[in-house]
Amino acid sequence: MLHTPEGVRDIYNGECKWKQGLLKSLHQVFHLYGFEDIETPSFEFFEVFNKERGTIPSREMYKLFDREGNTLVLRPDMTPSVARCAAKYFKEENRPIRLCYSGSTFINNESHKGKLNEVTQLGAELLNDQSVEADAEMLAMTVEALKTAGLKEFQVEVGHADFLNGLLEEGSFSEEERMELKLLLESKNLFGMEEFLEKRKLPMHLQGLLAMLPELFGTIEDLLKIEALVQNERSTRALERLKRLYRLLGFYGLEKYITFDLGMLSRYDYYTGIILKAYTYGTGEPVAKGGRYDSLVGQFGKDAPAIGVAIVADQLLLALERQKKGWEETADLTVILYSGEKSKQAVSMAAELRKCGKRVSLVCVPAGNEKESARDYKDDKQIEKLIVL
Repeated sequence: MLHTPEGVRDIYNGECKWKQGLLKSLHQVFHLYGFEDIETPSFEFFEVFNKERGTIPSREMYKLFDREGNTLVLRPDMTPSVARCAAKYFKEENRPIRLCYSGSTFINNESHKGKLNEVTQLGAELLNDQSVEADAEMLAMTVEALKTAGLKEFQVEVGHADFLNGLLEEGSFSEEERMELKLLLESKNLFGMEEFLEKRKLPMHLQGLLAMLPELFGTIEDLLKIEALVQNERSTRALERLKRLYRLLGFYGLEKYITFDLGMLSRYDYYTGIILKAYTYGTGEPVAKGGRYDSLVGQFGKDAPAIGVAIVADQLLLALERQKKGWEETADLTVILYSGEKSKQAVSMAAELRKCGKRVSLVCVPAGNEKESARDYKDDKQIEKLIVL
């Protein structure tokens, strides 16, 4: 009864204080970019996250039932929830909608993989804006948030869902073949890709592009080298948007934080434009992720282009700790030790100190034991001042 289930953990003392402070700082960054807070339920109807939405497989969701027998799920992803809210509460709004959130997501990962099943995310969604300028602003905000968290060395990798989709469309791949190819691409399996493509009679330029996909990452100059090989309109438009995006990021002075990956995939199929993942030392998982999803909100009844980003707080905290940028115990607590007969004086003193912004803990001890009790607190690193009445 003292243990937690696999995939969840307790956070307490200095680490909890550090996490809450970090979330507050990141939240402030979102507010500075004009985003307004929204809260969505921890569980929703299964239909909000079903296969048609392009979210995670059903087997990875935590399911439960209400009294009427409806299937509910603990939210595995925040974006469909925000999309549902936008379609419901902002249906007639045509101006850009900026919403931000903080909360837990729940994914029933496979056992013994060391992944958390409950993860804290802090994210932002920009709706009703399909411009590349919106893409650039969201990337800029992501970089600023990670810098605010204390990271100095990190990279935001940017891809585009339509680059690969255009190639698959040009090659007339079946749904099964698309799934197989994406699995090979996700694992960067060069030999598997080569064997897979040899079975298909594809034009030379297309076969060459698909074979190179696992290695098509780097600077904007690296991407421009393959521009002449691209012969379908969908992939060409994706490359053009990435070029325009890079130019805009130059206005923010962020080029050094951005790399491109044309073979990037996301487990969420609702992405239609840019995809982003931010990486740093100390964790192999992204500390931030997101992308453009211009069709998802429409599934809830409001045609609205959108782009979102989520900071994965638990991965970010892990990376900061391993980079020796973790929390430090701060002595900011005042403890007042007093006996019952000094209650009025102690309460009055605590009230005055709290008015000045001081953290105060009142500790009532038996009369005559005040000084002896004080010894129990002398080595506490959180205590700035110990007052004995």
